[in-house]
Amino acid sequence: MWLLGGVFLGWSLGQNDAANVIGSAVATRMLRFRTAILLAAVFVVLGAVLEGRPGIETYSRLTHLTLGDAVVVTVGAALSVTLLSLFGLPSSSSQATVGSILAVGLLKGQCNLAGFTKVAMCWVGTPLGGAIIAMGLYLVLGVVYNRLRWNLFQSDAALRLGLLLAGAYGAYALGANNVANVMGVFAGAGVIDVPTAALAGGASMALGILTCNRRVIETVGRGLVRLNPYGAFVVLLAQAITVHIYTQLGVPVSTSQAVIGAILGVGAVRGINTVRPRMLLHIVVGWVLTPVLGGVMALLVHVARHLRYVP
Repeated sequence: MWLLGGVFLGWSLGQNDAANVIGSAVATRMLRFRTAILLAAVFVVLGAVLEGRPGIETYSRLTHLTLGDAVVVTVGAALSVTLLSLFGLPSSSSQATVGSILAVGLLKGQCNLAGFTKVAMCWVGTPLGGAIIAMGLYLVLGVVYNRLRWNLFQSDAALRLGLLLAGAYGAYALGANNVANVMGVFAGAGVIDVPTAALAGGASMALGILTCNRRVIETVGRGLVRLNPYGAFVVLLAQAITVHIYTQLGVPVSTSQAVIGAILGVGAVRGINTVRPRMLLHIVVGWVLTPVLGGVMALLVHVARHLRYVP
């Protein structure tokens, strides 16, 4: 019963972040929506189980939480992510979770500020890294692609396969990196061990992907930059590589920031005028509000939790 807060967060995270691993492929009509979400659901569980430990251990060290605190953190983060999803904006589950942890930690006077600083610095590096990797991939793979001189049918088949593999890799990286957001606080509170936390978190994210929000997919896939199939492949691969790098560092980061950075990188190579400034502004505002909203929601849940004990 106590883990329902984490399951709720995993579900909302999967719903929101599905767009980051399949949005571009679906928007270009190269993969069917149903095929894409089934693929992503399988690989997000594999990533969580096989490589979720480093991020879970990082969150376990940010502050000392009780079981009740862990519930407050996950419910507060889930509410903020769900709220932003309702507006069709890709939010950062990592920022929502850290905002919630920070709010609860400040209430208790138990915060590892050095750990929070490390995570916040990686937030800045995530979109930048996604953009740089995407620009490099777009140029290098473009040279290889042009030299192969495939006909239309060969090119179409290769791009479909590439999008399939990139989507699977992206889902794997999402599970490996973001499972810490879902169950890391419960592992830190000593409620469950790390392998169980990884499996439960991955399963809840898979459930969210299977019920994902088409509006967010439209925002990421079409709202910021018009992508052709090759550009979509580069975006998916770049965001997967970016997130996987941070997984190796043990820092949960925002797949939303990675994919938007990758989209902007492709847009920069193709011509920055292809980027839609108004949609970019909306997404950036969502990023800024996410940790604040996560903290506020956690405080509200904390207050509601304690009101039940007041006569």
